[in-house]
Formats: sequence, C-alpha cells, structure tokens
Amino acid sequence: MAETSSPAQAMAPPLPDRVAGLLLMAVTGLVALREWGGPAALDPLLFVLLGLLVAVLFFQVRPGRKGFVIAALALTGALIWRGGDWQEVVLRAARSAAFIGAFFTALATLRSAAEPSQAIRAGGSFLARQPPGRRYLALTMGGTAFALILNYGAISLLGSLATAAAQEEPDAEIRNHRRRRMLLAIQRGFITSLPWSPLSFAVAITTVLIPGTSWGSVLLPALGTAALMTLIGWGLDTLFKPRLSHPAKTPEPEGSWALMLPLLALLAILAASVLVLGALTGIRVVGLVLVIVPAMALVWAVLQARAGAAPLRRRLSDYCFREMPGYRGEVLLLMMAGYIGTVAAPLLVPLVKASGFHPEDLPPWLVLAGLVWVIPLAGQFAMNPILAVTMIAPLLPSPAELGVTPVALVTAITAGWALGGISSPFTATTLLTGSFGNVSARHVGLRWNGSYMVTALVALPLWVLAYAYLLS
Repeated sequence: MAETSSPAQAMAPPLPDRVAGLLLMAVTGLVALREWGGPAALDPLLFVLLGLLVAVLFFQVRPGRKGFVIAALALTGALIWRGGDWQEVVLRAARSAAFIGAFFTALATLRSAAEPSQAIRAGGSFLARQPPGRRYLALTMGGTAFALILNYGAISLLGSLATAAAQEEPDAEIRNHRRRRMLLAIQRGFITSLPWSPLSFAVAITTVLIPGTSWGSVLLPALGTAALMTLIGWGLDTLFKPRLSHPAKTPEPEGSWALMLPLLALLAILAASVLVLGALTGIRVVGLVLVIVPAMALVWAVLQARAGAAPLRRRLSDYCFREMPGYRGEVLLLMMAGYIGTVAAPLLVPLVKASGFHPEDLPPWLVLAGLVWVIPLAGQFAMNPILAVTMIAPLLPSPAELGVTPVALVTAITAGWALGGISSPFTATTLLTGSFGNVSARHVGLRWNGSYMVTALVALPLWVLAYAYLLS
C-alpha cells in the first residue's frame, strides 16, 4: 500500500515528494527513449538520475524498505571484491532497476486516469452484484480485464465494490461467505493476467531474462496457463459452496453487460496500438507499453477535463507530485528486487557449483516442474517474485540442455510467478485481499487459497510439461 503524505501536507507536496516525482518522470522518459532507439550516450545520465532517485526515496521509506537498499550496496561491494567483469553486471542491474521503476510509473498513469471514471466504476459495480450462479466467473474475468487497466488498483476498486455489495446482505452468515468468495474471485482474476498480459512484470522481466522469447511467442501457452487457473478456481468455488442454514436471495443487478463496453473499448485500443506499432516499428512490447499507456492516459485525462473533471494541469501535477511519490515504498522495493537479483546471481552461481548441486544434472522435467513450485515457496519467505526469478534464471540449464524451447521455460516461470502472487503473505494481492476481508495476508494465502494452491501446484506443472514436450 502506498505511503502517502499526511493531511497537513495535502495543500502543497513537500520538497522530497516533488524531487522524487520529477526524478521518476525523468527516469521513465529516458528508459522509454532508450527502448525506442535512443543513443547509448543517455545511459550515464540515466544512471545518475536513478542513483539520485534511490537516495531520495531511501530517506522517505520505512526501515524494512531501507534494508533492500543496504542489501543492494552490500552485494555490490561483494561483487567488486570478487573481481572480474563486475562493471557490466552492475550496469545491467542498474538498467533492470531503472526499467522496473519506469514500467511501474507508466502503468500507474492509466490507473490514475481510470480510477475516477464513473463508467469504469459502474462496470465494476455491475460485476460485484451478479447472482451466485455466475458471480465467480464474472468477477474473475472482470478482475483480469480490470487488471490490464488498473493493475493493483483492480483489486482496490473491485474489492471495495464487492465489500459494499456484500454489506447490503443483512444475514451475517451469508454476508461473510459472499464477501470471501467475491474477494477470492477478484484476486484470482488479477493473478490470471500475470502469465500473459503485456503489462505484467512477469512477462516483461521473464522475456528479457530468457533469450529468444517475446510477448507474442509466449502468449498462447500463457493463455493456456490462465485458462487452467480460471477453471481450477471456478471448479473449486462450485464444488465447495458453503452450506447455508437457509437459502440466500440475490436480486438481479441493475443495468446490463453494456456497462462493460467502456472497459472493453480501452482494452481494444491498447491491444490494437501494441499490435500495429509493434508491426511498424519492431520495438519490443514492453518498450511500446512505456509510451502507449501514458499516451492513452493523457488523452483520457484531457477528455475528462473537457467533461468537467479536474483541470488537466492539476491532474498532471497531482500524478507527478502526489500519487507517484505516494508509492515510494513499492517503487523502491521493486527496483531493488530487480537490482539485487541481477547482482546476486553471479555471486550465487559459484556457490551453488561449489556445493555440489548442479541443476543441469537434474531430469529436465523436474527443472520445469520445480520452477512452478520453487517461486511460490520463495514467496513464503518474503522473496519478491522479481528477486526470486532474477536470481534463479542464471542458474538454470539452457533450454537446449533441457530439450525444450525457450518459450516453455518462460511458461514454467510465469506459472510459478502467478502462484507466488496468490499465496505469498508479502505480495500486494494478498495484503489487499486480506484488508478487505478483515483477515491477515497469510490467512488469505494459505487458508482461503489453500485448496486452490494444492490443486494448481499439481495441475500447472502437468500443463507446463505437456506444453514443453508435446505441444511446443
């Protein structure tokens, strides 16, 4: 959750927030320029601005977040002490951190434009008031669609609407069951977007770490992962309906499915823009997203301003100097996770080899299935998926050694990434879901999602292996 300024500071953002906002915008702009073919001469400026951004954020976040910066510095020192080609590793780690910060900032623009929209809110309210027979699938599919526009804001928006809808039920027994089932549908809907969405960190980072892959190449098997996860959730929700002491009565929701058209129109514009510009320019999808998403958000904000919403200048100022600095903790954590994973990997490789453990000696099927299991396991020990994946990827045998395509390896990693997001008590999805359900994040991950995780930890490795050895 965002670390926001106090009410007393609401009238004028404090100087550190203004500096942090400007640095975030500058880093995002430079990363986008480099993705679109800007000269390598921009890199020194990018690294200087990134260092300043980390320094400014360091003094604004709580101690737990500071620990990631300290760990990054310690690992950098260890890498330098080890010798060798440490400069290239540090530069690669800095590029990773800058890209992650820029990607988060770009995605947040669309969330900022969408959250005040009454049309988006009306669509979410319609989903939250569906009758039990179709509510789970409606919220799961809706959660996936909203995640593409709002990112983590999808859980905040739909979670608040679902909680409000559940509160209208006077019977406490029915109200509690309904709230839990709706929140799980929303959370699982968000998670199913991670393996395939071009706006997800899972796809953006994994396709960079595994050479020879791109969003287009991993899309079909990733959609298979998402479909399987959706079926597992819907099947378990149907099979294990709560036994009520008396039947519930749910009125038909007001409105029609036409309320979803604004959201679908946004998704169509986004998809068309990515496909057309990708074909014309040859730029990778994550580079396209860095420009397309803010452009869509800007046009939307202009239309809202013309319709009587807040003036565009104030919206832009609020986004740069209030909203983004409010996410200082999340931005710093994600950037440092990417940096630490990149710097730690070359330190970890010789230690693993010295231990006598050689991943290349394992059966290839076990390596692929193990990725689906290890990433969510690491999440139970506060290891962010970005950190886990960037550390694990360099240890893996090459796809050729495993006898599979690079896409199969990405499919395994993103499946494990998604399960880590739904089960780790340290991820935003479980923290947000728990806050709406009045339970702890660990309760959400291990109790509410216990049967889901057990089923998925069996089904998803089988799907990954089927794709790797039969379908790819």
